[in-house]
Amino acid sequence: MFHIFQYQPLRLITQNSLSSMCLKLMLSRPVAFAQIWKSWFSSHSLLGKKNIILMGPPGAGKTTTGRIVGQKLDCPVIDIDDDVLETTWNMSVSKKLRDVGYEEFLEEEGKALLNLSASGSVISLSGSNPMHAAGMQHIKKNGIVVYLDVPTRVIMSRLKSKEMDRIVGLSPGISLKDVLQFRKQFYKRWFDIRVLCGGDVAAEVVAEKVLDAVKRYQDSELETFVSTRSSRSGRSMEEDSHKLYFSDVVTQGLALDGGLFVPERGLPKFTAEEWQGLIEATYIERAQVILERCIHPADIPASKLAEIIESAYGENFSCSKVAPVRHLAGNQFLLELFHGPTASFKDFALQLVPHLFAYCIPRSCNYLILVATSGDTGSAVLDGFSRLHDADKQRIALVIFFPEDGVSPIQKSQMIGCQKENAWSVGVKSDFDFCQTAIKQIFTNSDFTGFLTVEYGTALAAANSINWARLLPQIVYHASAYLDLVHQGIISFGSPVDICIPTGNFGNILAALYAKMMGIPIRKCICASNENNVLTDFIRSGVYDLRGRKLISSFSPAVDILKSSNLERYLHLIANEDGQLVTQLFNQLENQGHFQLRKDLLGKLQQDLVAGWCSGEDCLAAIHSVYSTTGYILDTHTAVAKVVADRLQDRTCPIIISSTAHYSKFAPAILRALRIAEINQNPLSQLHLLSSYSALPPIHWGLLETLKKTGNGDHQVCAADMSVLMSHIETLIQNHFM
Repeated sequence: MFHIFQYQPLRLITQNSLSSMCLKLMLSRPVAFAQIWKSWFSSHSLLGKKNIILMGPPGAGKTTTGRIVGQKLDCPVIDIDDDVLETTWNMSVSKKLRDVGYEEFLEEEGKALLNLSASGSVISLSGSNPMHAAGMQHIKKNGIVVYLDVPTRVIMSRLKSKEMDRIVGLSPGISLKDVLQFRKQFYKRWFDIRVLCGGDVAAEVVAEKVLDAVKRYQDSELETFVSTRSSRSGRSMEEDSHKLYFSDVVTQGLALDGGLFVPERGLPKFTAEEWQGLIEATYIERAQVILERCIHPADIPASKLAEIIESAYGENFSCSKVAPVRHLAGNQFLLELFHGPTASFKDFALQLVPHLFAYCIPRSCNYLILVATSGDTGSAVLDGFSRLHDADKQRIALVIFFPEDGVSPIQKSQMIGCQKENAWSVGVKSDFDFCQTAIKQIFTNSDFTGFLTVEYGTALAAANSINWARLLPQIVYHASAYLDLVHQGIISFGSPVDICIPTGNFGNILAALYAKMMGIPIRKCICASNENNVLTDFIRSGVYDLRGRKLISSFSPAVDILKSSNLERYLHLIANEDGQLVTQLFNQLENQGHFQLRKDLLGKLQQDLVAGWCSGEDCLAAIHSVYSTTGYILDTHTAVAKVVADRLQDRTCPIIISSTAHYSKFAPAILRALRIAEINQNPLSQLHLLSSYSALPPIHWGLLETLKKTGNGDHQVCAADMSVLMSHIETLIQNHFM
């Protein structure tokens, strides 16, 4: 067996003599003592008995990077090719490959890995080691596997001038690109940490990134969350000791002080080279890389996160690009966010969050998730939680409450059609405000929630739009849209773009601002409102004023919002995380109906944001105009953004308009915009009429199928009474969990 252990001569010295020697050295040569201690402590605190295992394709720089990392940590370095394989076989790797062939080589290489025993070392794997499962399982037991992720085009460029007779699998019928693509599945299976390596990044820089990544991996204490209303100076020792991590905020949702959770140290930053390395990546690959940086592996390991992302976006979206960018006209581009199963941008979060939730919650308790909805969230959250694995469905159930007579026929049909064995819709004979208030009161009724826990072993949870996990998938699609424009040759990386988003609760536009903070070159975010234009007034004046305002029903109901919950996170950001100020502002809004930003904060805000609003008539006119000139049908929310973009853009750079829903969901308004005189009230008939136009994009597949099977499907209806709702919840728990 091949053994390498970290050489630790201090272990041979007795404790007393060591103390005496250290004291003499510290007194006689303090600088030398400090350097020795720093080197020893750095190596031991980072590695301990673990190995750092570098993995990646041929040409990724594993050998060079390994030597630099080993030198920095003052620990042994093992190169599998040079130090293990060639030593064991007593011949070169290329000769062995020629002698025994592809399959036998992998087996022999795997056996050599199985015989390796090392501790406290840096190990550089061969490019083909990860293809041997038993060998990787063996070496991974005592190591942290770091994947040097280098773009394929960079690898191919590096290997042009090198001998390639050592690359396993390369043959006259199989290209280097094919080999590299095939191997990715094995690299993704084994790694603990990913390090992005661009084309011109020096090995010294890569080594530093490896060390930083390992430190992050070993210290989850670095990635805690705080409330937007907490003050660092005002936090008690008890609050500081009770740290909250990603898994906590996913399940808790809202902070106990009424604030929203944000990362205490902010979001990760990507370098320009790292972003450029994702230009050729698929949407799922981009999502994996970005979310790995936002979610600590102690909360969700990279391999599990990859499985969750693949489950969310792999087959549930009708477009292979998931969130494609389409040219509309001039310098305007549409980011199509409606290819998910329920035809709105909410699918991006709600296909992912249920799986994150299922992984993060304790296995010892059942959970019933309560959601109040006025429309699109209902079908999206029902569909998402109904796609959980069977074992998770047995311990996680969902019920949504919606105003029985306060949603559109298509929305109601969707919510009825999306019901499954663990997900139900309940119509309430009242309005949305009652539904939302009732759920908040249920959560704060400790007698009722305690009774459910004791009697049925069931806890209540929420999956509302202010949950931190709902924001992360939105960051991904804003970053991906920019990278798509680069990939299409519309812009070069570093060139700015503007983004225009129909905005109600401020979550979507906040995600774009977060993408900008993480390194995407977004110049301005344009906030587009309908007649409920409180955000437009606020961004222009710094005054958030709800006094005398009443909610106006519009053609774009998803932005019919007066209290924009996620705005709190943005104000916390620009106020330098001043929780006391945020608390003051939102208490004033709650108690007095208004607040005003300081002049300096308004200046910061206006560096990021501009705003405008659009009337209902202008919205319908835009739908008609765009269809007449391009054959493309905008939904009513996208039309609001289109009108505002036309008014506010300066045409010096491309503008990406977020198309947040499919027009099929708003068929009556669309038919009116297209000037159809008589509109049948049956939702299915409306969609068939729209499909006769052969417009772009086609009628949404999922929506059409849902309406076909729904018909007049059953759902439960209850009175607007708290005791009735609580009884209903108890009955659902009894039926599902008992």
